[in-house]
Amino acid sequence: SLTLTYTQPACTHTLSRRGKQPLLSLGTTVGWMECGRISVSDVFFCFLSVFLLTTVPCSTNFTATGGYIETPPPSSWYYSNVDCTYTVTVYMGYGVEIQVMNVSLAEGDSVRFEDLGGRQPSVLANESILMKGLVVRSYSNQISIHFHSQQLRPGSFLLRYQAFVLSCNFPERPAYGDVSVSSLHARGEAYFYCFTGYQLQGLSTLTCRNASTPFWSGKEPQCVAACGGMVKNATLGRIVSPGFPSNYSNNLTCHWVLEAAEGQRLHVHFEKVALAEDDDRLLIKNGNNIDSAMLYDSYEVEYLPNEGIVSSSRHLFIEFTTDGSGTNTGAAIRYEAFAPGHCYEPFVKYGNFTSSDSSYAVSTVVEFSCDPGYTLEQGSVIIECMDANNPQWNETEPACRAVCSGEITDSAGVVLSPNWPEAYDKGQDCIWGIHVEEDKRIMLDIQVLHMGKNDLLTFYDGDDLTAKILGQYSGSRPRFKLYTSTADVTIQFQSDPATNIYGYNNGFVVHFFEVPRNDTCPELPEITNGWKTTSHPELVHGTVVTYQCYPGFEVVGTEMLMCQWDLTWSGDLPTCERVLSCPDPGTVEHSRRVMSGPRLIVGSTVQYICNKGYSLSGNSLLSCYHHDSTGPKWSEKLPKCIREFCIGLIARTDFSMEGVNMAIAIFIPVAIIMLIVMSIYFYFSRVQGKSLRLPMSASPQYDQIRGESAFENPIYETTKDNEVKKIHFNFRTDFK
Repeated sequence: SLTLTYTQPACTHTLSRRGKQPLLSLGTTVGWMECGRISVSDVFFCFLSVFLLTTVPCSTNFTATGGYIETPPPSSWYYSNVDCTYTVTVYMGYGVEIQVMNVSLAEGDSVRFEDLGGRQPSVLANESILMKGLVVRSYSNQISIHFHSQQLRPGSFLLRYQAFVLSCNFPERPAYGDVSVSSLHARGEAYFYCFTGYQLQGLSTLTCRNASTPFWSGKEPQCVAACGGMVKNATLGRIVSPGFPSNYSNNLTCHWVLEAAEGQRLHVHFEKVALAEDDDRLLIKNGNNIDSAMLYDSYEVEYLPNEGIVSSSRHLFIEFTTDGSGTNTGAAIRYEAFAPGHCYEPFVKYGNFTSSDSSYAVSTVVEFSCDPGYTLEQGSVIIECMDANNPQWNETEPACRAVCSGEITDSAGVVLSPNWPEAYDKGQDCIWGIHVEEDKRIMLDIQVLHMGKNDLLTFYDGDDLTAKILGQYSGSRPRFKLYTSTADVTIQFQSDPATNIYGYNNGFVVHFFEVPRNDTCPELPEITNGWKTTSHPELVHGTVVTYQCYPGFEVVGTEMLMCQWDLTWSGDLPTCERVLSCPDPGTVEHSRRVMSGPRLIVGSTVQYICNKGYSLSGNSLLSCYHHDSTGPKWSEKLPKCIREFCIGLIARTDFSMEGVNMAIAIFIPVAIIMLIVMSIYFYFSRVQGKSLRLPMSASPQYDQIRGESAFENPIYETTKDNEVKKIHFNFRTDFK
């Protein structure tokens, strides 16, 4: 129920509606009422107010196998409360995959993706993770998208959907085992198996059921190491202590009996034996019961025999016991049966071998190699089966170990922590050097990093420990990558002398690959009507490329580009454009200039006007013109403004050095003339006793008139070394 009240002075209009009944239908006339008249604007605001409180009814069902879902554009929303539901339904056995093509939500908008195949809707995603590129998949053949907004300008999104065949998820691989799958769709099967020495607990085969919402017929099994057992018709296998490679439990007593075929014997290789220092014990006996003769006793042997042990009959009895305190990783023993006249099958942990005869008869030659990251130690690389009467290998098989330090020149490989996957020892300082082709670089893929907090793994970007550090790490980190800027990298590992790290898979695994150079900026092209110069032959960080243009052209853009740290150029590529303007001619001292326009294009002029007290030397008006291929130029050279000199009865001014020189040039001739005139005067007046008389026969007589020069006491001031010198001239003559 909705009631809208609109109040005018002295009256109140109340309009009501219930349910989906319209408040005012289109075409309804609102006329006179007792308290006054409702205007057209009143009706408009009445409708607007009601609409703002109305929810947009927008629901669409999609049944095609693919298509697009798009919210209407904002201009089509006439309401502030948007509530839309889009449902996609495809055939049974198919699901719906939705990809977000574009999304722009307003604050407060909500979007919810739900799978509708179960008893209750299952939320697959919401607005918090909605971003371009997101892919959402349903578990069933039906999915819904609910969009709600109370904004005046609600957000929008564009989705692309398509059907896909539903399938079961890939089953989880059991620890110490593996799984293979015939198909992930309905009626497909998953097959589980365990590594040698482990037994499967649970179903070995699972089936994918229900095409509409596929699921596996049971729970994935586990692979566990049994505490004892009977192995008949033993050929090739492995026995591990319970929990291996993790620690075993306390208070165990485990017995195994190995039985080969009639006439065969058994050989045992020791892969690993790590027992707590108490009453934990491993025994191997030459027979099928506890009373058989002893072949191996962990109490009595300090070091494991690399050559292993051989039974004298078809049986071996193995006993493993632990006490109530202390624990360790336990034991892993490999066994193989061999027939008379043959040697037993060789074995190398973390390695492989090639053989000239798969039955290992007398004269068979075997050559060993190690997995990447491991080095052959002890034993011999090549062994031979000898002695027809009592066949045996002439040398002990070698061991492959992850060693501390080494020099590597391969294009790809692995660097492992010492003893990997066993725990490394304390107090180690290991250095590996990796070198590739000079024009290449190295990518380091650190796949495993689980170390003690006081242990340190350092990568140097060069061939020694003085190079720049690429990274330095301790503790644990997820997988990451590093790239060198040279063709060499040095790896240093230092373990804490005071702390041991125990446990399997503790250490590091570093894969490396030779890769093309990645420390240079991309090559910059030449530009039309210009050329470039480079500060460094290789475009490494800091390299500057300078662009210049041919005569008649000018650089548009940044003429100098620098290779930055992120190996991108500092700006866009410039261009050379034909010059259509003159360069700025500059300013003239002691003057101002008047330009014909804001730009110095062809045809524009610049006029120079000297300040007061200065006169122009040269042409005051310069014109920009263009007549040849060299480009626009100015019609005249830049003028000068020179200081003016004042001459009068008394002239006082400050001279520059140029003014002083001019004053001297004027003063000397005047002084010489004065001296000549005065000499003549003194000669006639003093020597001959006569006054100077000028013959003026053609002129009237001026005997009574006294004449004086207008320049009776001229004064010239010159400035030199901040001193003012005054020169007085007295010149007098009588004209009669």
